Amino acid sequence: MTFLGLPTASPGVGGLSGDQAFPDAARAALHDPQLRRNLAHATSTIRAKRARAVAELDDWAQLRAAGAAIKDDVLANLDRYLLQLEAQVTARGGTVHWARDAAEANRIVTGLIQAKAVTEVVKVKSMATQEIGLNEALERAGIAAVETDLAELIVQLAGDRPSHILVPAIHLNRSEIRDIFARRMPDAGELSDEPAALAEAARRHLRAKFLTSTVAISGANFAVAETGTLAVVESEGNGRMCLTLPSTLITVMGIEKIVPTWRDLEVFLQLLPRSSTAERMNPYTSMWAGATEGQDFHLVLLDNGRTATLADPRGRAALRCIRCSACLNVCPVYERAGGHAYGSVYPGPIGAVLSPQLTGVGVNASLPFASSLCGACLDVCPVAIDIPSMLVHLRSRVVEEKRRQHKLDPERAGLHALAWLMRSPGRWTLALRTARLGRVLGLRHGRIRWLPRPLQAWTDSRDLPRPPAQSFRDWWIHREEQATPDEQARP
Repeated sequence: MTFLGLPTASPGVGGLSGDQAFPDAARAALHDPQLRRNLAHATSTIRAKRARAVAELDDWAQLRAAGAAIKDDVLANLDRYLLQLEAQVTARGGTVHWARDAAEANRIVTGLIQAKAVTEVVKVKSMATQEIGLNEALERAGIAAVETDLAELIVQLAGDRPSHILVPAIHLNRSEIRDIFARRMPDAGELSDEPAALAEAARRHLRAKFLTSTVAISGANFAVAETGTLAVVESEGNGRMCLTLPSTLITVMGIEKIVPTWRDLEVFLQLLPRSSTAERMNPYTSMWAGATEGQDFHLVLLDNGRTATLADPRGRAALRCIRCSACLNVCPVYERAGGHAYGSVYPGPIGAVLSPQLTGVGVNASLPFASSLCGACLDVCPVAIDIPSMLVHLRSRVVEEKRRQHKLDPERAGLHALAWLMRSPGRWTLALRTARLGRVLGLRHGRIRWLPRPLQAWTDSRDLPRPPAQSFRDWWIHREEQATPDEQARP
């Protein structure tokens, strides 16, 4: 695979994979009742608000179709739009950098900051910089990156990780946030857990950062190829402060975030706020083209596995994603397990299809199985990504990868054993009679709750009905033996 004619390096994992497989991480999360209460309350509230906001538009289905069509056009002509964007940004005084993977992007950004001889920068909330692990890379270089989005700030002060695309601190309640502020903000004073008091404490904490920082880092929600315009949408005003006050602005953007024209941007500025924050319009929509008002502007275009994703016809639609998080808020798996269980900065259904493609399915092999395939994610996606079908496709790729590497697959071995039994009537009859031993295994309330290994993997999360005292085959043989001559002659 190539990136604008150049061979791509293997994508750096960055923040796209955790230390545990999803089943293990989810099992631990399910034993945290406070986490589950926090998630259930937050996701149900966001779901209801979004449904009301979407219901206001009679042409919502047409907007979704338009958004999907625009994104598919971008993906089909990505090389042309990227070069057009580069030309427009450069013509307006900006500098464009190309990053094949997370490591290269981090080197570029770190070098730009070090050239300014500063040790602290402010940041707008950015999924791309989380994806590449930029904060950690800057910390290793002696540079502190201060998150200015309220939820991101909470997570950063807590030494935690985001668990939601839109609401990174969704797993914390107000009391937990108050305790974090009290520990980490020396100037916070006596705090209540009222949202207004917590927001005011954050404003005071950040104000000095905004006024003294000379370098800011942002992501971008969209980039308009025809004009070189970048757009950031947000709700608090912190983004506007970061984008305008510092003398140097560095934007890290995934190469798929392009829209061809201003007219296309109009579609997404209707789809995104209603799907994400359930608002008709984002309170702050900031746009800029190149270096504005003498500001030194750098745009880092990030691949990090995107061209590899683009090469898969059945998986590339994941690159339509506009990071609204609507799929997370309706997902029954996410609501119970939370975002940390996914290991990636992209949790929920979209993370289950996007992360394995960006890293390669071998790195995130468990994520395509982190779904019940209920289809709720497809119903709410503003760009109509068929996540359930994509999950099934990626599951098949995981199986093929295991087969290619000759890894032991207990499920496949079990199916081969079952096929061997069913090819012989004698073997199958013997197996059915042997299964009756299950009537004495781990019985509780008429169900089998425990089987010996390796079958214990099934009963760890499920139970089985108690086997009948007589199989159907034996019952039929007995019936035939007991039948009268007239009954045996009956057709």
